[in-house]
Amino acid sequence: MIRLATGNDTDTRTETLVADVDTLDSWRVVLFNDDDHTFDEVIFQIIKAVRCPRSTAEKHTWEVHTKGRSIVYAGEMFNCIRVSAILEEIALKTEIQTG
Repeated sequence: MIRLATGNDTDTRTETLVADVDTLDSWRVVLFNDDDHTFDEVIFQIIKAVRCPRSTAEKHTWEVHTKGRSIVYAGEMFNCIRVSAILEEIALKTEIQTG
């Protein structure tokens, strides 16, 4: 959280700055469940797309399997497009959403 202080008072711009910072990462990649891929295929592709540890990819894969979807990445739109494209290389179903 960004806080601007002037003396003992917090500047009124604090809320605006926090909102602006929050909107920088308001894009996310959602991965959806399907019956076409193995756990290992999905885990490998998440690692490749997000560059995360295997344990993180396994958690996302399990969430996709049990809940039908998982937010596998959140960040700038450009990065979301890259992550989604890598996941879709093996025909995984994704969607880029805004917060």
